[in-house]
Amino acid sequence: MKPIGIESIGTYIPSERHTAEYISKQSGTPVDIIKTKIGLLSKSVPGPDDHTVAMGVKAAKIAIERAGIDPAKDIDLVIWAGEVYAEHPMQTYAIKFQNEVGATKAWAFDVNQRCGTIVVSMILAKSLMQTHGYRRVLIGSGYRNSDLIDYSNVRTRFMHDLAASGVAMILRNDYPHNVVLEGSVISDGQFSEDVYVPAGGTVMPTTCETINQRLHYLDVTDPAGLKDRLDRLSMSNFLKVVDESLEKSGYSREDIDYLGLIRMKRSAFEFVAKECGVDPYEQSTYFNEWGHMGQNDSIVSLEEGIKSGKIKDGDVVVLTAAGIGWSWNAMTIDWGPIKKEKK
Repeated sequence: MKPIGIESIGTYIPSERHTAEYISKQSGTPVDIIKTKIGLLSKSVPGPDDHTVAMGVKAAKIAIERAGIDPAKDIDLVIWAGEVYAEHPMQTYAIKFQNEVGATKAWAFDVNQRCGTIVVSMILAKSLMQTHGYRRVLIGSGYRNSDLIDYSNVRTRFMHDLAASGVAMILRNDYPHNVVLEGSVISDGQFSEDVYVPAGGTVMPTTCETINQRLHYLDVTDPAGLKDRLDRLSMSNFLKVVDESLEKSGYSREDIDYLGLIRMKRSAFEFVAKECGVDPYEQSTYFNEWGHMGQNDSIVSLEEGIKSGKIKDGDVVVLTAAGIGWSWNAMTIDWGPIKKEKK
């Protein structure tokens, strides 16, 4: 098989912020708990023009410029990996995204698995490139689920760090650089009814009453039950997908040079990193000023890892994710030019 490599990435993070002090005032959570236990100094929130697809477009234009390509000629497929909470309900966001980046010869589709969508999209893109011969695939995502958080709701305190950003990735066929190896995904339907927005769907259509009762924000149906079940499964599933992705790629935990972890509370971040055998702050990136950007975290971590010099040519990079529903995801990448067979 010809290698599928990452030709370029792009990220966009709005300049607007909610500080820990602001979140504390709105939520009642002590500011020192937000800064220490939750590990959040501030988070990015969207400005007036930072709509979901629009942020993905900003990131995609950066990725396209870095790759030095003509989107009208060089992109064969577009995958929207961003959120369904976007500009307008019932749009096909990939087609909107395709149009706004100028990928006129491509075809486009949406895919979503909450925070796991980037890894899922990479798996899909690689498979389609291998079976259909597409030369370049553009994956784009925008995220502003921060809008769906009611700080006064203590049941959603663990999601008070939800933030906003846009990311993009261009995958290229027969490209022996930054080679996408194998991914792993676990999904567990027992969590599918735990976290959602109660109103606005067919079960509870939008009415004046649902608006007045603040039912258009994310909520948790059984906080104690969710915590109990996640405590028993989440960390082990995180490690399971990392191990499986590595094993299918010909590696093990000992080979990890950089771990692109999603943002989570500091203790969980440090636990997963150390269990994977990496230093959480030298071989990963912790977002204490941007917050949790959903599926975008892994690409932002990749960008920051490259900028900081934590990711170097020849490194084994593992991107991870976990999202409501619930899913756990990992993807292994051989970073830099590939000059010889994997060890």
